[in-house]
Amino acid sequence: MWDLSPRCTAVAANPPIKTRRSFFVRYRLFPFVMVAFVVVLLVSNTVAVKVTQLGPFYFDGATVLFPLTYIFGDILTEVYGFKRSRFVIWSGFIACAFMALAYSLIGVLPAAPDWDHQEAYRAILGQTPRIVLASLIAYFCGEFTNSFILAKMKILTAGRWLWTRTIGSTVVGQAVDTSIFVAIAFIGVIPWVALVYMGISNYVFKTLFEAAATPATYAACCWLKRVEQEDYYDEKTNFNPFAVSIEDLEK
Repeated sequence: MWDLSPRCTAVAANPPIKTRRSFFVRYRLFPFVMVAFVVVLLVSNTVAVKVTQLGPFYFDGATVLFPLTYIFGDILTEVYGFKRSRFVIWSGFIACAFMALAYSLIGVLPAAPDWDHQEAYRAILGQTPRIVLASLIAYFCGEFTNSFILAKMKILTAGRWLWTRTIGSTVVGQAVDTSIFVAIAFIGVIPWVALVYMGISNYVFKTLFEAAATPATYAACCWLKRVEQEDYYDEKTNFNPFAVSIEDLEK
């Protein structure tokens, strides 16, 4: 089943010499993957205030985009390793915190007399700090769970069967993420029945999204490994999520 491991682990016979000064030259595509991850995360947190119902399924707006962060997370950990993925996860965390602070500070500024949209701003972006708080906690726990499991499974499978670790890590990571986010963001905001439906709907959708995207994840990982000449194994990695350092990019 999608066992493309030989192609995904192929690197050049004579990889380029790696030096501390050449990280972003050596890994030319890493900055783009990192930026895409953070952008999707920020947009997801903004649109999460909208609750949608399609038939019996309830879900927030972030459900449509947020699974992409897990795909990017899988790609980052699979290709560049847990340490570099940890740096990106923290970058997204800081960006979200700054966004929430900016929305809050701008929201308390007095509106111009001829500007009639203050209440609309408060109704939508005024809820964002709570949404972002929920997202930050859920994101922190879920992303690190996802990255940790994928990195460990890569070692256990000797780099084979990528689909088992992308889907397996998502099943656990999304369970952690969704339960924390829905509980913090929407308890007291929507009825309990809708809350349960939302949690289940979000989890099922995100997990199925990851499974459906497996061929694309395979293709992206294989391509990046060949272009970047990297296929990192976290055999001696410190998996403490708080042990983040700029030096993680150089090791």
